[in-house]
Amino acid sequence: MASKKIMIIGAGVMGQGLAEAIATAGYELTLVDKTTKLAERGVRGIGESIDREIGRWGLTQSDKKAILARIFPSSDLAQAEDAEIVLETIPEKLEKKQSLFEKLNRLCSTDTLLITNTGTLSISEIAESTDRPEKIIGMHFLNPVTRVPLVEIVKGLKTDEETFQKAVQFAELLDKKWITVNEYPGYVTTRIIVPMLNEAMHVLMEGVASAEDVDEAMKLGFGFNVGPLALADMMGLDVVMSWMMNLLDELSEHKYNPCPLLRKLVRAGDLGVKTGKGFFKYDEEGNRLHNGAAKVEEKVK
Repeated sequence: MASKKIMIIGAGVMGQGLAEAIATAGYELTLVDKTTKLAERGVRGIGESIDREIGRWGLTQSDKKAILARIFPSSDLAQAEDAEIVLETIPEKLEKKQSLFEKLNRLCSTDTLLITNTGTLSISEIAESTDRPEKIIGMHFLNPVTRVPLVEIVKGLKTDEETFQKAVQFAELLDKKWITVNEYPGYVTTRIIVPMLNEAMHVLMEGVASAEDVDEAMKLGFGFNVGPLALADMMGLDVVMSWMMNLLDELSEHKYNPCPLLRKLVRAGDLGVKTGKGFFKYDEEGNRLHNGAAKVEEKVK
């Protein structure tokens, strides 16, 4: 698979993580966004991520140079014409994804592996915007992609075995452990984690415990590496809320109704690590500040 031409569409947090993982594995890729400037910003974000790894002695400056040299920023979607793997990581909106796949359907070869990284949306509904629904598949990577060893390979109702096996090969190329998921809202990881995050937010909002103590309880009590509130900050509070809203729409179950505190933080633009403030406060490199709990109780009033 060394000669495969790979394209990622969407240079946000998830697109950056996937690009870094692919380039670290030794493969070249094109990172596409609406403008070249946005794609280049994504590459800078990857560089900053690598710098943090260098600080932890995980990579070297030579590694950084080699990884970044394999990533080509672009705004030209037409380059998908000769891509063999196209993976989209655009925002979690069904209409946007359907519109993108409609374009890819016209541009890409019938042999192209077309992947959506959605965490909650229907693979089948996305696939129906093409005339090859059997060739569309979901691969739900988790953030940070370079550290989380799991990917959910999600079959749409019409996904064929050949497409599934290509997705397995791609997962193995990135040294990921994969599980097979049959289409259902939220799949496995999102469906299970979202109610827990939501409940942790309610516990905080109701004044049961501080943000630090909520996370400490779950880390020490249940062996979590990261507490639920810090995890939500890492994921992006706007992303977490979009997952909840999609699941609420699909399943009509109250447990997916976003906590009022989450709604207020998102409205205020306090989206977690990427904005420097969510349930906790962070520096420009994304490191949590000492005594860095944000005064979220002010958002409840």
